[in-house]
Formats: sequence, structure tokens, C-alpha cells
Amino acid sequence: MMAGAKSAPASLTEVSVSPAAASHVTVLLHEAVGALNVREDGVYVDGTFGRGGHSRLILSKLGTQGRLIALDRDLTAVAHAQTIADARFTMVHAHFSEMAEVLADIGVHAVDGVLLDLGISSPQIDQGDRGFSFRFDGPLDMRMDQSRGKTAAEWLAVISEKQLVEVIKDYGEERFAKQVARAIVKEREDGHAITTTGQLAKIVAGAIPKIEPGQNPATRTFQALRIFVNQELEELSLVLPDCLRLLRQDGRLAIISFHSLEDRIVKRFIHSEQDRDNLPAGLPIRASELPQPRLMAVGKAVKPSAAEVAANVRSRSAVLRVAARTAVQ
Repeated sequence: MMAGAKSAPASLTEVSVSPAAASHVTVLLHEAVGALNVREDGVYVDGTFGRGGHSRLILSKLGTQGRLIALDRDLTAVAHAQTIADARFTMVHAHFSEMAEVLADIGVHAVDGVLLDLGISSPQIDQGDRGFSFRFDGPLDMRMDQSRGKTAAEWLAVISEKQLVEVIKDYGEERFAKQVARAIVKEREDGHAITTTGQLAKIVAGAIPKIEPGQNPATRTFQALRIFVNQELEELSLVLPDCLRLLRQDGRLAIISFHSLEDRIVKRFIHSEQDRDNLPAGLPIRASELPQPRLMAVGKAVKPSAAEVAANVRSRSAVLRVAARTAVQ
């Protein structure tokens, strides 16, 4: 049983951990945990438990007085966390944008480090019934948290063509967004509900005039819908200020991104908190009165080594950014 588990949906007990779901190679494992500069008596948050690779390594570095709180919106991940029997470990079924509320509920108001491993995990991709991949013809779900929210199929049944174009263009960076959206809406208007990944992949393939070598034509559209359905960029934008407020002085924020949209948000947030004194020149203001930086970037962005990419091709787009909390004022 998980130590300190917050009340989870009743369906959690019915979630099984299949071999496919358990197989997952943690990206930038040692780099990310090393960046947290773990103290034996520190309090840490793993905002994206996944299959627990980062959490287990953090626990191995904590002393008896240390504590780790892990969050995940995926019920299968939460079920997998039941394999960790450790009094220092607390698992909570929640979105990481709910981090501040979750920690307050368990009496934690300051932490020494926060780790976020963004994007989608290999088990989610490899389970056809989750609807994340066009490699399997399964239900068009795409929800990371299957206990709430609309599925991708439900969104496609009601979303306007204009909004669909924006989603596919902005989140998928698909240059044929208009053609894809028009084809999806036409299918709907013809009375054909789009309920499976196979249906959607076929519609997208028929709408895109050219296929990039080595890439399935549905790749960008599937990415866009997944990000939209799970509100991934909004979740990230919401949690970053909370991380800042929760971190103690010298506490570390470590975030692994997997595409440019996420990384851009992380990079801009760190820079905005580091360069808070970026005011117009010539203002009559003393240096001591300037806004002081609340975060400082630690090192440069870290990417997987050639050896890691060779062993796990899905790590190739990962980028780790790290920042330290300055004096809390």
C-alpha cells in the first residue's frame, strides 16, 4: 500500500499494471535527480510520477527524515506507485497544477525541490486502448486522467472548424491544419462519428498532400489533440508560479520538456524570474530598490547523451532546464 495516499477514485483498485504499462525507460534519470541536489532531510515533489524512476532514485538519496510527495493524473501510474512501501513517500492522484492545494492538504508549505517530467510516457503510447498512438486502432480517448474530462472523440464531435484549425496549427505546428480540420469536420457532417485512432489517422492521411520522409502524416495532429485534450501547456503555465512560491531558498526546480512549446514556456519563465530588473535605462531608482531575481538558471540546458538516445530513441527530443530559488523575500 502507498504511504500517505490521498483518497483516489474508487476505480483505482481495478486498475491493473500490465507488462506493457510497466515497461518504461526514465529519461535523463541521473541528470534530473542530480540537478535537485537532494538533501537527506529535504522535502521534494515529483510532479509527474510516471513509472517512478525519478521517485525511486530520489528516495535512495533521502535520509530517514526526508520526504517525497509524488503526483500523477494517470490512474495506472498511481496504481503502479502501490509497489513503493516507504513511510517517506506519499502518492497523490492529482494534476500537477493542483500541487499547491495537494501539499497544503497534507501540511506541506515549503519544499526543497520540484521535478517535472513533461509530455507522454512510453506506457501511455504503447497501450492501444488509451488512444494516444495511431500505431493501434483503439478508442480515441487521449486523456491522461481517465477519471475526468472529455475524450478526444467527444471533443471532435463538437469543436468548431475554426477552433480545430487553431488547435492543430498551434499545438501540432501542422502547416496543413486547415486541410486536416476541414476533412475532420466533413467526416462529421457526413454523419460519421470519429471514435477510433484508425479512423482519425486515415482522415488526416487523406487530407495532407505531402508526407515528410520518416514521419506518419498523423503525427502532428495526434500531438495537437493530445495537448489540447489534456490542457498540457495550460497546466504547465499554472504550476510554474506555484513551484516558485513553494521552493525554499536554494531549492531546485528541474523540468524535462519534450517539445519546443513546453520548453519555450519553461525557458521564458526562468528568464523572466531571473531578469526581473530589466527596466528601461535612466529610471531614477536605486539598485537596492530594483526587483531582485527569484530564480537563477543552473547551468545550460541538458540533453540526453548519444548513448541514451541510442538506447531509448524516445529520449531524443528531451531538454532538461534547472533553476535555483534565490533568497525568499
